[in-house]
Amino acid sequence: MVTTHRAVVALRVFLVLMFGVLVLFQVMSLPGQFRHMAEESPDLAHLRWPLTAVSVFWVLCVQVVVVSIWKLLTLVEKDRIFSEASLKWVDAIVWAIAAAWVVFQCFFLYVGFNADDPGVPLVLFLMSIGITVVGLLMVVMRALLRQATTLRSDMEQVI
Repeated sequence: MVTTHRAVVALRVFLVLMFGVLVLFQVMSLPGQFRHMAEESPDLAHLRWPLTAVSVFWVLCVQVVVVSIWKLLTLVEKDRIFSEASLKWVDAIVWAIAAAWVVFQCFFLYVGFNADDPGVPLVLFLMSIGITVVGLLMVVMRALLRQATTLRSDMEQVI
């Protein structure tokens, strides 16, 4: 249990750091980057706001995952991870990944149809596969959590 406690504390520290950096990206870096892009490449200026909105949305999806992991860690500390309460946080992770995936697919299609070099679409395709794998892995993990929750409740009824 001591190892679990240390891992939870370390994970919380990194989640706070990650969330802070994500807020900086959302508020300062991404809007500034796309403003700079519009100034440097006037032919791409029409993409400034759509790219800003999509990027900020993806960061928001990651923030939902970070908050959900934080809540799941709280349930781990209270030894309530195998309860119905944990399923809603795993659902939030799955839905955030699904929303990011849908928007990414639209972005991938737009870039794919407008690209003159196969390199960028291939990298985006690889990223698409990665997001799909993570999303499906979370669906499987949710099913395992549901099964473990059912088994635990059955064991508690027996005892």
